[in-house]
Amino acid sequence: MLRILGKASSINVRKVLWTCAELQLPYAREDWGSGFRATDSEEFLALNPNALVPVLVDGDFVLWESNAICSYLASQYPRDELLPSAPRERALVEQWMGWQATELNNAWRYVFMARVRNSPAHADAAALAVGEREWVRHMQILEAQLEKTGAYVAGTAFSLADIVLGLSVQRWFMTPLPRPELPAVAAYYELLSRRPGYREHGCNGMP
Repeated sequence: MLRILGKASSINVRKVLWTCAELQLPYAREDWGSGFRATDSEEFLALNPNALVPVLVDGDFVLWESNAICSYLASQYPRDELLPSAPRERALVEQWMGWQATELNNAWRYVFMARVRNSPAHADAAALAVGEREWVRHMQILEAQLEKTGAYVAGTAFSLADIVLGLSVQRWFMTPLPRPELPAVAAYYELLSRRPGYREHGCNGMP
């Protein structure tokens, strides 16, 4: 059975759990991370030297980085609509997954830490203002893409890109900040919220 190391409240762990739900994969999850077993322990560092969750253990195969884990699962236990086999369709899914990890996440991180986590290290007003502008700008990019597709981020079919982006969109709506009207994003969020995997893992088990 698959082992997933990481606490269930982690946004990156939830990506993997939602992917498993879509693929109907059984797994055993182990609590690691803040408040649970320490990720800087020798045991955990032997699996992931970055000391971050999640980690996937599939037999003798160990993998870290949440988007890579989601891609591996969709390839190892294939459902073509989640990660298409056709090169161009697959590349579009991977493009938006990469954008989520490298662009969108960096845009919201400071604001989330300041406004949700109330982190003393993220109390600079100027940096917060920059972060809010950047988060809005990136969400406007997503809005424009969703206006084009009329459904999901990579086209008309649900894919892995929607799992990783769906969790970031949930974070957008849960964070107290001035938000412009983004009707395509709002419709997308409602569409994702209908999925059983999202209802279980997308919002920390909350509606």
